Amino acid sequence: MTTSSVIYQGSFHTEATHTRSGNAISTDAPVDNHGKGEAFSPTDLLATSLASCALTTIALQGNKKGINIDGASAEVVKHMASDPRRVSQIDIIFKMPPNHFTDEEKTFIRHVIDTCPVAKSLHPDLVQSVEVRW
Repeated sequence: MTTSSVIYQGSFHTEATHTRSGNAISTDAPVDNHGKGEAFSPTDLLATSLASCALTTIALQGNKKGINIDGASAEVVKHMASDPRRVSQIDIIFKMPPNHFTDEEKTFIRHVIDTCPVAKSLHPDLVQSVEVRW
């Protein structure tokens, strides 16, 4: 089954539609590359997907261990490089809810962040700088 369909709308915009749900995401080229910054850029989505994947995977795997991360959040900063133009580094600060996690739970959460599917799918040259605030 198709995961999504993407339509180029002109003026450096696309609309991607998730096949199963029908949810749509618009993109625009980034301001530093002739866009207007009117939506996520494709590389913004790449960086954001790392944080989203980590939080989702922590919730899924943590649920089996009785770990609740409701209210957790992440702040994402994407760094670009040139020649060739690419994402060179993603900085993420995860902010965990004040649940008084045990040292074992903190180790588990950190391991999940480092091994979520998106983290493991990115090129090893792309620096993933992660901080967890408890």
